[in-house]
Amino acid sequence: MIAHLANDLGVVLRRRMVAAGIGDRAIAQLKRRGELVPLRQGVYALTGAWERAGGADRHLMLASGVMGIYGDSVALSHLSAALHLGAPDWQIDTSHVHVTAFNAVGERTQALVHHHQGRLHVDDLTLRDGTWTTSPARTALDTAAMLPRDPAVALLDWFVASGHTTTDELLHFLQRRLHWSDHLHLAYWLSLVRPGAQSVGESRLHLLIGDAGLPAPELQIEVRTHRGALLGYVDQGWRDRGVLVEFDGMEKYHRFRRPGETIEGMVVREKLREDAIREATGCTLIRVIWRDLDDPASLVQRLRHALFRAA
Repeated sequence: MIAHLANDLGVVLRRRMVAAGIGDRAIAQLKRRGELVPLRQGVYALTGAWERAGGADRHLMLASGVMGIYGDSVALSHLSAALHLGAPDWQIDTSHVHVTAFNAVGERTQALVHHHQGRLHVDDLTLRDGTWTTSPARTALDTAAMLPRDPAVALLDWFVASGHTTTDELLHFLQRRLHWSDHLHLAYWLSLVRPGAQSVGESRLHLLIGDAGLPAPELQIEVRTHRGALLGYVDQGWRDRGVLVEFDGMEKYHRFRRPGETIEGMVVREKLREDAIREATGCTLIRVIWRDLDDPASLVQRLRHALFRAA
């Protein structure tokens, strides 16, 4: 009855339903029958689409409805623009949609929308999938400024690793914020960015290593067989000390799994790859999982022991 009025994400605006002859009484009936989920005033989701969506996807559904209401008067910004680009949502509060108005109205929060006040330059904006958003570099800095250190650096690492921006571009955009209150801690966050950290886990790992006072590891270490064939890249490590480290997050299995390959098959292939890496390099290979990052003292002890033994 109403699916044809929804956008690609399964979001439908009240104004579209009313224009199609579906009044408020009929909308209330659709809600009671469980066909519609209210997201905020004037914005609904098809129940099936909402139930299938996770946290970040639900945020993007709400954001698409908000942008449908405000149109070209605002740009999607901050963490909403970051998620629109596919950024990780680790330790990010996705409850509110963030926009920046073109007319620089006052900052306020209402109806699950945070309206930011900030000057927008021409190169601060881009049109993506028909939606005005802040540019990747502006988005990365705006979002990082809202976060604690670890999620901020993980986000900045992702923006660089994904090719959406570069550290040089981020530093250039940072110069525009010299008189902003967030300038100093953003400059510090940027000093911790390591090109080559390709996941939240890898970012957390290199930050933990730095906090422990261990030598800075090399990232994305190329490994070849004795005949010169490429075996792959190891996440990070100290090749000169004979210690390599692989972060084993589930996103890696999804990222590198071959078409039609099961998770079990991927795990077996990874084990064979690790054996080949050990044989080719003669290095100790330490595997780190998410649980290890939640016990940093034990993980640091493992790394120190491996480095001391190698020395």
